Amino acid sequence: MSKSIYLDYAATTPMRPQVREAMAPYLGAEFGNPSSIHSHGRAAHVAVETARRRVLEALSASTGRLIFTGSGSEADNLAILGFARRHPDGCVVRSSIEHKAVTEATRALGAGGYDVRVAPVDSRGVLDAEALPGLLPGDDRPTLVSVMWANNETGVIQPVGKVAALCRQHRAVFHSDAIQVLGKLPFQLDEVQIGLLSLSAHKLGGPKGVGALLVRGDIELEPLIYGGGQEGGLRAGTENVAGIVGFAEAATIAAAELDEEAAAWRSLRDRLQAGLCAALPEIAVNGGDAPERLPNVLNISVPDVDIEGLLTSLDLEGICVSSGSACTTGSVEPSHVIKAMGREGDLARNTIRLSIGWGTKAADIEYVLEKFPRLVQRVREFRAPS
Repeated sequence: MSKSIYLDYAATTPMRPQVREAMAPYLGAEFGNPSSIHSHGRAAHVAVETARRRVLEALSASTGRLIFTGSGSEADNLAILGFARRHPDGCVVRSSIEHKAVTEATRALGAGGYDVRVAPVDSRGVLDAEALPGLLPGDDRPTLVSVMWANNETGVIQPVGKVAALCRQHRAVFHSDAIQVLGKLPFQLDEVQIGLLSLSAHKLGGPKGVGALLVRGDIELEPLIYGGGQEGGLRAGTENVAGIVGFAEAATIAAAELDEEAAAWRSLRDRLQAGLCAALPEIAVNGGDAPERLPNVLNISVPDVDIEGLLTSLDLEGICVSSGSACTTGSVEPSHVIKAMGREGDLARNTIRLSIGWGTKAADIEYVLEKFPRLVQRVREFRAPS
């Protein structure tokens, strides 16, 4: 295979060279435990607290506790389950297009009898914020509303400002999974009153195995992991110092280069979308008619094709993409996100997500535009009965 075109940045990203350099000392000489009181421990503690401050700065958040976790999924679970355990008589309302970390956490809660409610989206993949109040309890029970900032499969941006305002009005806690957003959209958290915000390092050029949950105001959660009381008592266990330092470096770079990179990604995404639609007018762009999308994500449905055969053929030509969300790869069921948007049949099953990132070049897009339509035709011909 002569080429390798990686268009799966929404699944994970290659680590930025600056991030590796920032992490290197904490994988070697600076090996201390941040909870130790000797010099090695103090150095590690300072590194973690400096990283915490830098991530908050990248979020433009002047207030809040940043709790480092082992992943974005853990951050989502800490928000959902931590709230429910603190408020066993409460209610959780989520959108129908949340990441599996949220949908599965709420499914487990619902199976145990907890009050879980699901807010639908329209055919564009956008939550109807005006319908949300009807799903909220009519009493004074503690309520958590979980609506992701932007969808990980379609890139569709949700009306988080409206949801935040509704939550304030109804005295509900607002949780948003912003894992796909950091480094793609500007953050002004002092303007959007979100109580709980989930993040992950490996979506923006940082290391895997590091996430964070921003906890604002007087919101109280129960921990999922008990032990030595690290991270303000909300996440026990020795901190991943090198990973946390890498997270902060990646977040700082992403925030500094956001405007330039987002504009470049949007141009590449639009070129890719226009080229594919021109060559294959039968495809559907999922979320393409939404008011706003992330600048780097394109999700399409390709009718009348063996989707596994197409993905394999693309891979053999050096084109790395995913079918729906990477967290559901291998499942024969259509994506719950695409189904929630009303897609059926081939349009629900045959989805491909192409996502762009800091290493993508214009030549990569042209290569995909050259190969993709031919491979679709080849797979269709192979599938056709003799």
